[in-house]
Amino acid sequence: MDTQGPAGPSAAAHRDFYWLRSFVAGGVAGCCAKTTIAPLDRVKILLQAHNHHYKHLGVFSTLCAVPKKEGYLGLYKGNGAMMIRIFPYGAIQFMAFDQYKKLIKKKLGISGHVHNLMAGSMAGITAVICTYPLDMVRARLAFQVKGEHKYTGIIHAFKTIYTKEGGFIGFYRGLMPTVVGMAPYAGFSFFTFSTLKSIGLAQAPNLLGRPSLDNPEVLVLKTHVSLLCGGLAGAIAQTISYPLDVTRRRMQLGAALPDADKCLTMVQTLKYVYRHHGIRRGLYRGLSLNYIRCIPSQAVAFTTYEFMRQLLHLN
Repeated sequence: MDTQGPAGPSAAAHRDFYWLRSFVAGGVAGCCAKTTIAPLDRVKILLQAHNHHYKHLGVFSTLCAVPKKEGYLGLYKGNGAMMIRIFPYGAIQFMAFDQYKKLIKKKLGISGHVHNLMAGSMAGITAVICTYPLDMVRARLAFQVKGEHKYTGIIHAFKTIYTKEGGFIGFYRGLMPTVVGMAPYAGFSFFTFSTLKSIGLAQAPNLLGRPSLDNPEVLVLKTHVSLLCGGLAGAIAQTISYPLDVTRRRMQLGAALPDADKCLTMVQTLKYVYRHHGIRRGLYRGLSLNYIRCIPSQAVAFTTYEFMRQLLHLN
């Protein structure tokens, strides 16, 4: 009885620190991933929403045109807001994935690859709802072109949206397609990576794996293998959810677009984009860019998270 007294607080403290370390690991992974592809993210938003300065250009032409018109820092416009958003987003997503996995296994008795799909979807939705206002502001800032600034910065954008677009509700414009799109995206992303990781380590542990830095009894993927698995996970997930990502961006940009009154709901926006721009040039516009950005992004995110788990003794 006496020996259990100190063990209780110690175990609780360890659990608290585990949550904190898991939070930090996910946040760092998210920031590293997004910083890698920030210029491509800016171009994607400009193309998806048919910005009139760049709508006649393709992906690579826009990448070249933005620095000429706005300077090289123009490629990183909105990235400050992105970093403020992506740290909590990545932190919540990865931490929630671990917790949902345990919860699903314990409460529903579901394990294996299916619970990775379910936990990934739930983690993605949780992270989106918690950080959506920051994503809204980041999209508005990234859509601006030099000389035509409606917002002077992050705080000004928050104030303007709150004042002119219905208060707090204005920050959640386009949330529904985001949630609907995030469920398959996050779900298939975590599912694919976890499946490839478990199969790889089971079938070829010596070729694909190595002992973890913090726990030699645990096998982790080698860095180049982890990058490959993460990239493949991102490609599959993006293909499934991309039309909903286009819908989300158009709804987020709202008043910044001339056809905002025709894109008030998710279904309305999907129909409008399909009718006026078709599948390839509308619902899947910018997909080639998205493959170029989502593959390195997910590769870096998963690989950094796996490394941070070892660094912070989470294995």
